[in-house]
Amino acid sequence: MTDRSRPKAPEPLRVAVADSHCHLDLAGPAEAALSVEEALAASSAVGVTRMVQIGCDLPGARWAVETATQHPAIVAGVSLHPNEAPRLARHGTLDDALAEIDHLAAHAVVRAVGETGLDHFRTGPEGLADQEASFRAHIEMAKRHGKALVIHDRDAHDDVLRVLEEAGAPDRVVFHCFSGNAAMAAHCVRRGWWLSFAGTVTFKNAAGLREALAATPLDRILVETDAPYLTPMPHRGRPNASYLVPHTVRAMAAVLDVPEDTLCGAIAANTDAAFGPW
Repeated sequence: MTDRSRPKAPEPLRVAVADSHCHLDLAGPAEAALSVEEALAASSAVGVTRMVQIGCDLPGARWAVETATQHPAIVAGVSLHPNEAPRLARHGTLDDALAEIDHLAAHAVVRAVGETGLDHFRTGPEGLADQEASFRAHIEMAKRHGKALVIHDRDAHDDVLRVLEEAGAPDRVVFHCFSGNAAMAAHCVRRGWWLSFAGTVTFKNAAGLREALAATPLDRILVETDAPYLTPMPHRGRPNASYLVPHTVRAMAAVLDVPEDTLCGAIAANTDAAFGPW
């Protein structure tokens, strides 16, 4: 039977970092769920003192804004996930939903528009035009509101880069759960974008991702959980949460061959540069 219990806390980080991408509204299995207050307390105890809460549909975006308003350690990202766009388009509600995301993006606690982008894994060819239209709309929102653009890129590297170039990328772009190779990492770095690494970088079969990390300079690196998904080793398969970030940070420090505190300091500075201080 799969163990779905909450993993124990790792040793705390000495230099505080932020979880640049999490979904506190998606708590995972009921037996392992954490309230927002519990999640904040658990993460703060191990040196993960700030979070970017990402809303991926209208209810989630509203919740992200409300939660960030109530908790100073949290800022929000608002969006329609790429896989939401075709579903909403089929119901004739995509434009109205994008208009509400645009309205929410103006809120001061919203520091990011996203996660947005393209997903060729879950959406078939018939939905790709709607995904791209939604992606372009989010790009324009990010530029108009002066917010970071958070990218979802699943099996769609070339098309994501194409759309960013055609539409004109905002000043600040973050690739959530970066999944490209070293060449793509180098391209993103040349464009001045940040790459956010999740628990996937700790997986045994992720040698290519570790090569991409090794090719990324310290001033372009963020860390995230994508909680409750992508739990790092040694707890892969169990529910993820921001308090498990130290496992990912330590694996990243080993790949980069830098002291843990040095990497943490860089991540903290990069988070402020990408999302603004809070």
